[in-house]
Amino acid sequence: MSTPLEIVSKDATLTEAATVMHDKEINALVVSTDPPSIVTSTDLVSSAAEGHDPTTQQVSDVMTKSVETVPPGLYLEEVAAMMTNFGINHLPVVDGDDYLGMISSTDITSELS
Repeated sequence: MSTPLEIVSKDATLTEAATVMHDKEINALVVSTDPPSIVTSTDLVSSAAEGHDPTTQQVSDVMTKSVETVPPGLYLEEVAAMMTNFGINHLPVVDGDDYLGMISSTDITSELS
């Protein structure tokens, strides 16, 4: 999993979110909402393809709300199955109320190969 967990405000622009992803070399950010949400590079690309201005559009306009999470001790095969079943590529790793990091399909592929 990627740590530390990178968090962005729901009020941030898509340009700001893209800059964090680029600088940290990651493809997803947790959004500080209750419950937490997620914004991915795919969300940003889809928005751009639809002609939206990334300098004015906010993360809250494209984020996925109420995301699935996984506990830190879950087996990789179970995480991979969740990603497949839900059609997603990123899962925040959560221990109780503490968000520890993010696991991606790339992390799983790297670990299993």
